[in-house]
Amino acid sequence: MSLPKLGFIGIGRMGMPMARRLIQAGYAVTAFDPNEEAVKSLVKEGATGAANPAEVATNSDVILLSLPTPEIVDAVAFGENGIVYGGDSGSQKTVIDLSTTGPQGAKALAEGLLSKGIKSIDCPVSGGVGGAEKGTLALMASGDPSVVESVTDVLKVLGNSFLVGPEPGMGQMIKVINNLVSVTALAITSEALVLGTKAGLDPDVMVDVFNASSGQSNASMTKIPKFVLTRSFDFGFALDLSVKDARLCLEQSEALGVPMVVGSAVREMLKITKAKLGPQADMTSIIQPIEEWAGIEVRGANAKPENS
Repeated sequence: MSLPKLGFIGIGRMGMPMARRLIQAGYAVTAFDPNEEAVKSLVKEGATGAANPAEVATNSDVILLSLPTPEIVDAVAFGENGIVYGGDSGSQKTVIDLSTTGPQGAKALAEGLLSKGIKSIDCPVSGGVGGAEKGTLALMASGDPSVVESVTDVLKVLGNSFLVGPEPGMGQMIKVINNLVSVTALAITSEALVLGTKAGLDPDVMVDVFNASSGQSNASMTKIPKFVLTRSFDFGFALDLSVKDARLCLEQSEALGVPMVVGSAVREMLKITKAKLGPQADMTSIIQPIEEWAGIEVRGANAKPENS
């Protein structure tokens, strides 16, 4: 049985390693991104470059999207030279949206594509750039189970897939909930470290204690020791995207009448950090405004020199 021809739109920090893994797995991949240098880099690894999303669709059976915002996903799908204007490659096309766009965006995308005879899967991912490189992402797929089943082999190249529900938007719902839980753990652990450091505790020891007891989280296990205590702040997820994900989650909580007091406070902390440090600052820098207010800096034993 021949492998489906794949398209990949969005060759960024997440898209590049995912597309690379698909090429290495033997798939023919046609790629597009406004960043021509990113596409050229992927072409050197075996991809075929395309001039626009329509050309990707023309040459693909399955099109994967890894894009930053709902507006860009909408433009790629339905805008000028969008996916829906791609010619027929001989089989019905399927779009797998790996982006985080929120439930309403996923539903609108699915309905618009279906009106053009294109199947779709709502499939946001979690695991960061490291997970994309290693093929260990969590993929939260929702949509027609038979359509999800038809692309299982493609998803397996990227990580572990979960069928979270039969309706478009259900994958997005669990993704934005997951992201708010994740950044909440990062925010409270950051506050705790500033408090403990000002009280005279060693931040490295604090993290060791958290990780051996009930304070353990992904933040304390990974983000804090690797990207905060080292003062590198380069986890690879921009504050602008984290603010967007929190907004998408809280919009749903408000629509469903579920108060999220803690989540709302974390969104405000993200917005404060973004205002101070800029939209492209790393999400792990959420500790820096807290440090400024407290008049102390949290540095681990392996921190970069202060003037580096």
